[in-house]
Amino acid sequence: MPNKIKIATNAAPPATGTYSQAIRTGDLVFVTGQTGRDPDTGKLEEGLEAQARRMLSNVAAILNAAGCSPADIVKVTLLLADIKDFKAVDQLYSAWLPGLGVTPLPARTAFAAASLPAGALVMLDVVAAYPNA
Repeated sequence: MPNKIKIATNAAPPATGTYSQAIRTGDLVFVTGQTGRDPDTGKLEEGLEAQARRMLSNVAAILNAAGCSPADIVKVTLLLADIKDFKAVDQLYSAWLPGLGVTPLPARTAFAAASLPAGALVMLDVVAAYPNA
C-alpha cells in the first residue's frame, strides 16, 4: 500500500465532500479539481475571468502547502462549462505558468463538461512532481 499524505491549507477552499484538497504519494502530488471559490467566503467569484484567476490561485496555494509550485506541474485537466471559453482561460493559464518557453509545459487535457460543481464556469486539477525527488 503506497504511503498517502493529506495536503490541506486554509489558503484554498476546504474540501466539501469525501475528498482531500490534495494527496502526496511518493514523488507526486495530486490536487483535487479547483474552481473559482473564494477560500474566505466559500462563494464562487463573479464571471469567467475572476473564477479562472481564483481557481489558479487556489491550485497554487495547495501546491505551496505541499512544498511544490506551478513549475512542478506535469499534468493538467481543465474542465469548462462552455468550450467557447477555452481561449480566454488559456490566456490566463499561460500567463500563470512559470518559465513559459523555458521549461517543458505540462501535459494537458481540456474539455467541456455538461455541468460543474455549484455552477462553476471552470475547474482545474493537476498532478505535480515533488521537487528534488
